[in-house]
Amino acid sequence: MNIKNTHIIYFLIMAVGLFGYSDILLADHNDAPLMPEDCANGIDDDDDGLIDINDPDCICEVLSEESLIPNPSFEETTCCPVERSMLNCAVDWIQASEPTSDLIHPCGWTGWNDHFPPVPYPDGEWIVGFANGRLISENSFQSNWKEYVGACLTSPLKANTDYRFEFNIGFSSPSASPAIDITFYGTTDCQYLPFGVGDENFGCPTNGPNWKRLGSVNEGGGEGAEWIKSEITITPDEDITAIVIGPPCAASTAGRTTYYFFDNLVLADLRSFEFKIAEVNHPCADDFTLSVVDEEGITYQWYKEGIALLGEDSPLLSTNYGEGDYQVRMESEGDCVLTQTYTYRVPVIIEPSKVTICKDEVYDFGGEILSESGTYDMMFTTPDGCDSMVSLILDILPELKETVSAKVFQGETYDAIENQNFDTPGTYEIPLINQFGCDSLVTLQLDYYKVYFPNVFAPNSSESNDRFFVAGNEDLAEIKSMAIYDRWGMLVYNGKNELQNDSQGWDGMYNGKMAVEGNYTYISVLEMDDGKERQFIGTVLLLK
Repeated sequence: MNIKNTHIIYFLIMAVGLFGYSDILLADHNDAPLMPEDCANGIDDDDDGLIDINDPDCICEVLSEESLIPNPSFEETTCCPVERSMLNCAVDWIQASEPTSDLIHPCGWTGWNDHFPPVPYPDGEWIVGFANGRLISENSFQSNWKEYVGACLTSPLKANTDYRFEFNIGFSSPSASPAIDITFYGTTDCQYLPFGVGDENFGCPTNGPNWKRLGSVNEGGGEGAEWIKSEITITPDEDITAIVIGPPCAASTAGRTTYYFFDNLVLADLRSFEFKIAEVNHPCADDFTLSVVDEEGITYQWYKEGIALLGEDSPLLSTNYGEGDYQVRMESEGDCVLTQTYTYRVPVIIEPSKVTICKDEVYDFGGEILSESGTYDMMFTTPDGCDSMVSLILDILPELKETVSAKVFQGETYDAIENQNFDTPGTYEIPLINQFGCDSLVTLQLDYYKVYFPNVFAPNSSESNDRFFVAGNEDLAEIKSMAIYDRWGMLVYNGKNELQNDSQGWDGMYNGKMAVEGNYTYISVLEMDDGKERQFIGTVLLLK
């Protein structure tokens, strides 16, 4: 090999070595480690597009508060309730008692007119209503009419373990929803749901076998419709697989139907509630904020949408950062946990309202003067600062005129209109005020009933009066009875539920022979088309 070739080869070797070394330098630069993710500074430190607790590097155990009661807010459904009851539309819920609780949703059945639920609902769009005692009529009250909801748990409550049952209870008004002992019952086997089948007056589940009372809490509403958050802490002494919630065992003494609402029924191990994010003040208030339990030895960091809120390192969030998803990261002795996500949304209250006014009247709807029937929407601000949309259904009644036809017997009075008495046939115009305060005019057409009792009949004649019977027109509904007595008080004829025709009535026969000629006394009870029964007494002459 000559020197020239040797130099070329050397040059190539050096070039390859140089470029190879450059590649190594470049590779070392690209693979250089970045800063580790700081989980509490709001910065993507490791440049992976994920910030703070959104980054897997910051994963902590998330405290679980999954309810052992399935479908706790009734939001999972299979149908829309078109009438009362229909709890069967709510997935996993069981109508526990013979008296039926009511599933309520704006898609269909929205509740009783005299027991309207408070709005907004605590969680979602579905709630359940239930009664304690039922007024059937003015003089009939079922004190043991009790409506319950029940469910099989997703996993049993373990004996000698502490649990908390949290729920929202709604009150429609102080009179319709007085204070009540909300009671929690349990059983060891789902086969005991429902209970008291076929017996509306069975009452609470412990009136039979297999059920026990787990706990209760007394709650009462304020001056108006409202929801109250409540809780019951229990420690069962045996494993529980099914639960029932509703009124207490004691018979209702209210003397009227009392009615309440349930939403967001959560049952879980007591420890899972310890570090739950709680609301401070009303969600619509300017000073609304959040907090968790303050415990010594724990460091705190608040997050919104998974990104640290700088400086928020105490159990109380210092200010309102607006709507969004919030969590708290807590560290103690090198271990960390995250709360469940709290989603903050400023509620918008939708209130349905129906107003009826008279013809030629107007209605002031938030400053807008309405004079035509229809549906109107308007936004208001509640005292708590919430936006409230009132959907008004305005009904303007036309001029009300009604004609009433009635009949009485001579000597009777007709007094069904405003306690005014009428006893003479004729046409009367009666001005009235209806339930809405509107003027109305009732025209009463009054006449006498026409009923004829013959005063003589001849059984052996060929004339049409050979029988004694009552005659009338279509006003005579039924001849309830006709009893005829001779002059010594002997019953000679006793007819029941007869028709008014010449094949009915008394033919003059008594004990297979023609009765003797003379006067006989009759007592007859007639039912007229007004449904009333009247008694008539008179005499008839039998001629041979």
